[in-house]
Parts: sequence; C-alpha cells; structure tokens
Amino acid sequence: MSDSINRRSELIIKFLLRTGSATIEEILAVAGSSAPSIRRDLARLENRGLIRRTHGGATLVEPLLYEPFRYDSSFLAREQRFAEEKRRIGLAAAELVQANETVGLTAGTTTTHIGRSLRHRDKIRVITNAINIGMELCNQPGIRTYLTGGVVPWAYTFSLTGNAALNFLDDVYMDKVFLAVTGLDVERGATTLETEEALIFRKMLKQSKQVIVTADSSKLGKVSPAFICPANEIHILITDAGATPEALAPFESQGMRVIRA
Repeated sequence: MSDSINRRSELIIKFLLRTGSATIEEILAVAGSSAPSIRRDLARLENRGLIRRTHGGATLVEPLLYEPFRYDSSFLAREQRFAEEKRRIGLAAAELVQANETVGLTAGTTTTHIGRSLRHRDKIRVITNAINIGMELCNQPGIRTYLTGGVVPWAYTFSLTGNAALNFLDDVYMDKVFLAVTGLDVERGATTLETEEALIFRKMLKQSKQVIVTADSSKLGKVSPAFICPANEIHILITDAGATPEALAPFESQGMRVIRA
C-alpha cells in the first residue's frame, strides 16, 4: 500500500476518532484527494473493521464487546463518567506511541480509549492486564497484543490480577506504560481502589522505561486507598482541558511534563 494511501487512512481515522461520524465532504476537506479515492480508502478501513460506511459518509465502529453490560447501571455509570474528556486523553496518549514500540496499557476506562485510538496503527506491541483492551485489539494485524493472564476479582473492571499476571510481567519490558488511576496527588502519588490491582500496575511501571499517567481533571488532588507509585516516578501526565494551571503547577514542579487534551 502506498504512503499516500496510508497517510489518508491515518487522517480519516484520526478525524473519525474525534467526531464519531462524518460526511464524504468533511473527510475530503481533512484528507484531500478525490471522492473516488476517499471511497476506496473507506472500503479498505471497513474491511479492517475500523469504520462502517454510511449513505454519504462513514462512522467509527464502536466495539460490541460490552453488549452483556449495556443495561447495567453500575457499568454504564463508570463508562460514561467524563467520557468526552477520556476520549480526548486517549487520542493525545496514542500520539505518543511510535512504530516498533512495546507499550503497556493498564486496565481502566481511560486506557481503553488509548487502545481504541491505536487500532488502526501498525508495528506496535501492546501488553495489558485488561481483558477488554485485549479483545478490542486482537483482530488488528498491525498490533501484536499480549494479555498478562491472571484472575478477574471485581465485576466490570476487566482487570487481571494475581500471581499469574505478576509472573508474566517478570519476562517483558516496555518502552512506555500508560497508567489509569483513580487518584493523583503530589504528596500521596498515583493511587487506585484495589491493592491487588495496584501490585500489577506497579510491576508494569517497574518494567517500563517511561511512565505516563492518564487522568481526567476530576482525579487530580484525589487519593484512593491503594498506592501505585510516588509522583516523582511519573514522567508525563495527560489530562483534560478542565485542569486549571493551579491544579497542575504542583505536578509540573515535580518535573512532570503535562499535556492538556
């Protein structure tokens, strides 16, 4: 496939990741080329399961993995909380991933959006303890996906924990790990709800060259029960535009690079 086709496909997918759906005219304005070429690009992307063509345009394919949970109020509340902010954070995080890298994605709703923003990419290895992320990536030929194994002790988290997960992580190394948290505080560091999950996250950080926390602004300054790592071990924080300069200043003073999506 030519570089120009790959470039157009990349532009189309990035546009649909931001908008959800678009007309042919809107896609032409973003990707250029001609309408017949764009229609061929859309057909190729549809064959890969990334988009669905509609009358006069295209829409991003939403994973059907969660159908059994579609009407469960607890799951819906977790998925829909700060959903737009998490989507933008996911897009910004995916931009940091380079070809031929091995990246870790911890379980979480924000890291799920990172996985979705990587589905169209090539030459990437993903290591995750999240069953849902593994399922969403496993049918993409350009991504080699590794699941840690382990047990799933809590409903609706899809998070694998336990000795099997820890043993798997002993034998792998990552260029970057993207960490989902429920709290991030300068004094108390990155935290989550469950100690067993924190152990897996901590091991992933130990096995990675770079630690990137993805947290919407509601989690800044919050502390959850289970400690993951101190703030000074975090290289990059990706949050949303709702984070104020005052809220971010303490993290920047720790030497963190802050990205507001």
